[in-house]
Amino acid sequence: MQGEREDCTSTVNHILYIYGSDLVIMMLPVFPSTMLPTTSPQNGSLSARDAARHTAGAKRYKYLRRLLHFKAMDFEFAVWQMLYLFTSPQRVYRNFHYRKQTKDQWARDDPAFLVLLSIWLCVSTVGFGLVLDMGFVETLKLLLWVVFIDCIGVGLLISTLMWFITNKYLLKPPSKDYDVEWGYAFDVHLNAFYPLLVILHFLQLFFINHIVVINSDWFLGYFVGNSLWLTAIGYYLYITFLGYNALPQLQNTVVLLYPFALLVLLYILSLSLGWNFTKGLCWFYKYRVQ
Repeated sequence: MQGEREDCTSTVNHILYIYGSDLVIMMLPVFPSTMLPTTSPQNGSLSARDAARHTAGAKRYKYLRRLLHFKAMDFEFAVWQMLYLFTSPQRVYRNFHYRKQTKDQWARDDPAFLVLLSIWLCVSTVGFGLVLDMGFVETLKLLLWVVFIDCIGVGLLISTLMWFITNKYLLKPPSKDYDVEWGYAFDVHLNAFYPLLVILHFLQLFFINHIVVINSDWFLGYFVGNSLWLTAIGYYLYITFLGYNALPQLQNTVVLLYPFALLVLLYILSLSLGWNFTKGLCWFYKYRVQ
């Protein structure tokens, strides 16, 4: 029996995972029983050792530790997620669902996506500094502001707020013991933030010195700029909705789409009054680094 177990643990099984109309074939190793969550025969609860592995602190420690091991990160899969966040974000959240089934957590355990997002943020911010004719010191100040305030600071604030709202108001009554993980709320924010970053910090750079800012008094100028903002924030709201709608313990997640009405109203109002959000952003960035 012992020999059979050792042979079994060294083999690799093909697992067919069917979700909707998609058929995903994944290769997963069969781990020894000591690595899997064990349950007590009396009440089916996790043992003390396995329960410690599933605490928020243990998951956070594992995630932060992997930040120092680039070879252990799956950057290819992170790039795949970034592409599908634009074309089919539902597929990204199907993978989160699969992670919950296999690793008993919704949040990412691989920081590769965060690392790539940080690189995107740094490169696009340097591009903003060049477009706005900033010097080296000013660009460095802007980079620090964008990374630590706009991305990390605002991200932590939004994630905590959404974590509180979903656990307080959107949990189904029988699901009080299965609350929304804070790490998952942060992942949802990162997913939604990436398309916004690409649109406002990359695509917008090609228009700043040609249509949006120089011709800001023309309708075409603020129409292009404000349309980019509408698309970017619309992506953020939609991907945020998909993230929480994927959780089976939540209800009434459609309320997360209600801000769309305010967004469209603000867009129409900005075109009527000639507001240029991109010009305001450029002025704010220059004011920051003075």
